Amino acid sequence: MKILVCIKQVPDSAQIRVHPVTNTIMRQGVPTIINPYDLFSLEEALKIRDKFGGEVTVLTMGPPMASEALRKALAIGADRAILLTDRSFAGSDTLATTYALSQAIRKIEKVYGDQDIVFAGKQTIDGDTAQVGPGVAKRLNILQLTYVSKIESCDPEKREIILERRAEGGVQVLKTKLPCLITMLEGSNEVRRGTIDDSLRAARAQIVTWSAKDAEIADLTKCGLKGSPTIVKKVFAPTPRTDRAKLIEPGKTAGDTAEAMIGAIFARSASLEEDMTKLASGF
Repeated sequence: MKILVCIKQVPDSAQIRVHPVTNTIMRQGVPTIINPYDLFSLEEALKIRDKFGGEVTVLTMGPPMASEALRKALAIGADRAILLTDRSFAGSDTLATTYALSQAIRKIEKVYGDQDIVFAGKQTIDGDTAQVGPGVAKRLNILQLTYVSKIESCDPEKREIILERRAEGGVQVLKTKLPCLITMLEGSNEVRRGTIDDSLRAARAQIVTWSAKDAEIADLTKCGLKGSPTIVKKVFAPTPRTDRAKLIEPGKTAGDTAEAMIGAIFARSASLEEDMTKLASGF
């Protein structure tokens, strides 16, 4: 089977700061990592390859330094890495990103053959839109299966896959035809460390680097800022809360403690008790 995994190099969100004057993200000195959600998709792709054979290709769009993320993916076990980088991609929002990635995937299929499954992370920790995976599927005109928590079975001969998808109110069990695009949920598997052989191979591997021309992206007006209708007006850090937690002494029974807690909540929000009463009474 031929499987493609879209990954992204992102700043470590635990170390991101917002400039107090300009309200812009301060990226200087912030280490970059593979988007954590993408790792769950990469691991699932490797599991399918290990079971049925084939190859796993990782693709990312970004500046030249994004090759570091691709090399880490190779060290985990991926077979091939492709970097899509061009100054015309700068400032891309999710609409422009999905266009560039979908065009690159079509070029990958021309060079390396049709891809049976395309994987992507549920979302990225820097944007949190969860739009890129579904957007790529729409542009490629393939089925999309989002928020997947488990792949139950895959049959390359029948070109079918059965999986579990987390949804509101429960879990959906779905069967669909290949090819398709899948986004995996966090915690759906345990990401492997990779072998020493994989690490050595990754260190000397050649990252395939494509420009917009190499990827045969003809319409550059759909890329970068020109192809991005989204406008970020302001980025800001949440205002720190000044109020402190209130200590409630436990009552003699659990009911007394619960009553004290509810009373304290209603005391802080005068309208909440009235709203809850109306909701309970059906008016």
